[in-house]
Amino acid sequence: MIRRRALSALVLIPVIVVGIWFGGPFYSLIVAAAAALGALEFYGILGLSRRHPLTIFGLIWVLLFIVSAHFENLYTAPLLTSAVVFSLIWLLLRSPVEGASINWVWTLAGIIYIGWMLSHFIPLRGLEGGRDWVLFALFATFAADTIAFFAGRLWGGHSLAPAISPGKTWEGAIGGFLGAIAASLVLIAILPSLSIPYWQGIVLGALVGIFAQLGDLSESMLKRSAGVKDAGKLIPGHGGILDRLDSIVFTVVVVYYYVIWVIV
Repeated sequence: MIRRRALSALVLIPVIVVGIWFGGPFYSLIVAAAAALGALEFYGILGLSRRHPLTIFGLIWVLLFIVSAHFENLYTAPLLTSAVVFSLIWLLLRSPVEGASINWVWTLAGIIYIGWMLSHFIPLRGLEGGRDWVLFALFATFAADTIAFFAGRLWGGHSLAPAISPGKTWEGAIGGFLGAIAASLVLIAILPSLSIPYWQGIVLGALVGIFAQLGDLSESMLKRSAGVKDAGKLIPGHGGILDRLDSIVFTVVVVYYYVIWVIV
């Protein structure tokens, strides 16, 4: 399993880094593709638990949120409004009354959870030094996830959330938290645009370390409620794309708002 995880990372990380480095349409396509695949897996999980969200509708609105982010989110409010109104109309015309409310709620949940949250990658890349901030958000999160995984395997003995994810331990969580801080300090040192004091790097690394694991647990909760182990099988050794996005969905938002509210 570890070998497959490593091989998948060796294939995917260079593609992601190239997209981030050069930005432009290729970067936007990577974000859009990740969001679309994540949305399909999200709605697929719900289907296994006998919920029936509007998958096509949700997928379209997820992609619209990614497109909207290129326009400084001027259309966020109309998009949210249209998602609420048109999804209800769609259900009114095509769905039986039984279960309609649950289907509607989960359709909107996927749009917000995947589309709105991941759309923050677009304005983050557009900030001054945005390329380095995107790299920071991803690699600090990867460090938190990776070190949490290995620390849990080596020293784990106390379950963190047994009802949600029996394999996660407090030892792994502490390792992931410290790993995010350490990675944050390294990234600040090597990425030229991140000219912030090291104490801010510690604060931001700590936030990433906390929210990366909260994002992971949140997705595990959704999978547990649907009775599945992985969101998909797209990435060998990792599961589905949503299994890799779960932490990033939270941390990209944390990094973006920290940068625009505290640093800029």
